[in-house]
Amino acid sequence: MNIRRIGAAGVALTTLAALGGCALNGAGGAESESTASASGDVTGEVTLQTWALKPNFTEYVEGVIAGFEEQYPGTEVTWLDQPGDGYSEKVLSQAAAGELPDVTNLPPDFALSLAREDLLSDVTTLDDTLEDTYVPGALAAYQYAGIEGTFGFPWYLTTDLNYWNTEMFEAAGLDPASPPTTLDELVEQARTMQDETGEYLMSRKPGLGDFAAAGLPVLSDDGTEFTFNTPEAAELLDVYRDAYADGLMPDDVLADAYLGNSQLFTEGRVAWSTGGGNFINSVLENNPSLEGSITSSPYIGETPLYVQGLSVSNQSENLPTAVALAQFVTNAANQEAFAAEVPGVFPSTASSQENPELAESDGTPQGEAKAIAFSNLTTARVLQPVEVNEAMTTIVNQQFAAAIAGDKTSQEALDTAVEECNQLLADQ
Repeated sequence: MNIRRIGAAGVALTTLAALGGCALNGAGGAESESTASASGDVTGEVTLQTWALKPNFTEYVEGVIAGFEEQYPGTEVTWLDQPGDGYSEKVLSQAAAGELPDVTNLPPDFALSLAREDLLSDVTTLDDTLEDTYVPGALAAYQYAGIEGTFGFPWYLTTDLNYWNTEMFEAAGLDPASPPTTLDELVEQARTMQDETGEYLMSRKPGLGDFAAAGLPVLSDDGTEFTFNTPEAAELLDVYRDAYADGLMPDDVLADAYLGNSQLFTEGRVAWSTGGGNFINSVLENNPSLEGSITSSPYIGETPLYVQGLSVSNQSENLPTAVALAQFVTNAANQEAFAAEVPGVFPSTASSQENPELAESDGTPQGEAKAIAFSNLTTARVLQPVEVNEAMTTIVNQQFAAAIAGDKTSQEALDTAVEECNQLLADQ
């Protein structure tokens, strides 16, 4: 499995979130009204649905299920694994038909759609050890503005960090051992690289996650309106506008032909990208000529967290066993075993944060990247609000591009984006 699937999941599930409001027939409402009880014997049949884990991880999942059934005699788990493509539509149809599996792999943005329809169990009412068991950012990912409760057991995680092309740094007279740690330093070193070699360091425009990483507000606390049209956000956009005007970013960064900074980095055309702990592996697999020319450093600003989790249907007819299964799959031992199979994926369990096999680097660039990604798990959080759907992302991208291109002021672009996104938010 490629951990980039987490990013893809966000896109797919955002689409589902947009559909969910009109297609689901749950009770809805601002507060969960789940009254199901997890008390009772752990026994009987339950269903577990995962997302594209077959065939690469069939042996792992079957081993976890066998372990569960051994620990709880009398239980029987039916494993459903859905293909990567169309997963959102599949879960949507299951929810609309009242056929959600007892335990389902849902990233936070997708779980939000079902939580709004009161289709998921509030796990805080089922497990009073959550805060001691899971890292804060992962648990918070399943807590939504305006909805009381927590709607998933955090499963596997990853964070982003910076990757730098050391050869391009050295050619520009820059020290790759001292890469930028702030946006101002990034622009400064981008200017040096452009002046000295004509190459690019920066190659992307910002998004809402950049505002959150900089500590700027994006969504109101009650989740009813976007608030990112602040003077401070306009100043941040102005930095990118000026950098673009000065030729510090490729011309096509605002165009449809833009390949993305990760692809440009992989091709050796830009000197900076962000990515997960295993991003370096995919870069070297696709461009072996970069071997020995990549170093990494912590993310600039607050570190983004990407989360997968297991949610429990509040319509489960065997809630005690469903909850026990979700807890078992996400316990420290099983998550650490999964992390050992998937480089760059980390456990969400707090006790795993002291595991030296996960925390320590082997001294290779890959090991250094893994260690940096792992070191920020306890403080990282989901930066872009899960309320942001695909249509809102399009609006934000268009308005930010207009600001950076100089077609309108940054404040005008932010005001327009907030107004249009709030209209969409009101319809959710």
